[in-house]
Amino acid sequence: MEELRKNGAFDGPEGPLVLVIMDGVGIGKYPESDFVKIAHTPNLDWLRTHAVYTQVKAHGTAVGLPDDTDMGNSEVGHNAIGCGRVFSQGAALVDQAIASGSLFEGAVWKELAANVKDHQSTLHFIGLFSDGNVHSNLNHLEAMLRRAKAEGVQKARIHPLIDGRDVPPTSVLDYVERFDKFLEGINADGTLDYCVASGGGRMHITMDRYNADWSMVERGWNTHVRGQGRYFATMREAVETFRKEKPGILDQDLPAFVIAHDGAPVGPILAGDSVIFFNFRGDRSLEITKAFEAEALSEFDRGPKPDVRYAGMMQYDGDLCVPEKYLVSPPAIDRTMSEYLSNASIKQFAISETQKYGHVTYFFNGNNSGKFTTETWREIPSDICPFEAAPRMKATEITDAVVTAIKSGEYRFIRLNYPNGDMVGHTGVTDAVKTAIEAVDEGVGRIMEAVKNAKGIAVFSADHGNSDDMYEADKKTGQLKRDAAGKFLPKTAHSLNLVPVIVYDPTNGSRARLAQVADPGIANLAATCITLLGFQPPADYTPSLVEVG
Repeated sequence: MEELRKNGAFDGPEGPLVLVIMDGVGIGKYPESDFVKIAHTPNLDWLRTHAVYTQVKAHGTAVGLPDDTDMGNSEVGHNAIGCGRVFSQGAALVDQAIASGSLFEGAVWKELAANVKDHQSTLHFIGLFSDGNVHSNLNHLEAMLRRAKAEGVQKARIHPLIDGRDVPPTSVLDYVERFDKFLEGINADGTLDYCVASGGGRMHITMDRYNADWSMVERGWNTHVRGQGRYFATMREAVETFRKEKPGILDQDLPAFVIAHDGAPVGPILAGDSVIFFNFRGDRSLEITKAFEAEALSEFDRGPKPDVRYAGMMQYDGDLCVPEKYLVSPPAIDRTMSEYLSNASIKQFAISETQKYGHVTYFFNGNNSGKFTTETWREIPSDICPFEAAPRMKATEITDAVVTAIKSGEYRFIRLNYPNGDMVGHTGVTDAVKTAIEAVDEGVGRIMEAVKNAKGIAVFSADHGNSDDMYEADKKTGQLKRDAAGKFLPKTAHSLNLVPVIVYDPTNGSRARLAQVADPGIANLAATCITLLGFQPPADYTPSLVEVG
């Protein structure tokens, strides 16, 4: 790869450049729904007025998703920020592979389908049960089931992970109704046995990430593989029962369930079966994949490695080559900012707490878990409790470590992620969201002071919005929705709003000025950071949002 060249007009700041990613902090369109604006944020308010400020896209085509109605997410957002370009991402790649037929013509699909036909066994599908297009898409599941039928697969079992984060928080029965009709149609000729076998809320079973809470994976394993759990006749019955037992429960938190007929589970995963984990996003796919693939597993009592053929929708970790088998190749992201800076001998520090640690490391570096030679990574362990119960999360501890790193003079580039705006935003608990944003603002103020003392520069931005859009809006009228009592309906998904980009240069405020950039997005942040460090960005990076010198 080519080397970075110095910018002759500007050598970079005396102190470090600090990139602060305020996860889930966008720019809201509704004053009543924008809890970034409602929160007390004196530091962010000051920066909007006194620092270099602009707004950029963090969703849809700006981050490689198929359409501008697709919300951004932390995975593709950090990919875009870290590599400075826009790659077609998971949803688009799977769409293309299904449309072209390449998914079904590949060796992995053929192997898994042949396995169940040869052994007269079962083809299982585990994954997020919605069309949110962040981790998965129900369209992909239905396309695979149609193809399985066409290829003579007689028995299939589906293990839905209920969403409520990337789609409305209590929308699961809409998907149940749709899928029940789909199954009725595909089973209509009496030649097949395709049905739902088990499931549960995505924040209760299976979809843990970054080794934060392996008990979620263990609960999922017992549910999907062993068929252990509370029995119901149908998925609808399970959802309606849980809602009666705990009024107000969100879909993402629904307990596990097992579908049983005549007192026995209909779809435990047995030796000789094939299993497809149909999520395309990697972070919440790695642990369940390890449970299926690892020869030995210490995180919970799995028992012997199951004798099944397992595949993921995509490769979830390029460095670790996980999973061994996958249906669609991920984007080949190369020449990330971290690699360029490492080759230029720029010492880098990356930090977050567990919930977003992988985003400023693995995703930032193009879906690779290995460090470049000049990088230091630091993970602050996250609390294991509902996020609304501790909405400050580890903002203070992250800030402490960043301030220490700034003062040390050891690093020229520091990047961090405050998870609060996203993780607490997903709960729908607005009082907690307000506290979460105020914790982030407090950290922003401390970083501003440390950067000023070190004669550095700070860039504040976000990977997508969330806390800026906490209530549902009617798509036709644009008005916020209310329930029968007149209360706003909560929204727990990411927003489609723009996000801020703020350049704070306290020692020479006029040094950086906005450049003319057409249709800017968060992918422009890499070239912006490289420019502020005193280098010329690679020619094919999306351009810098600022000019210097």
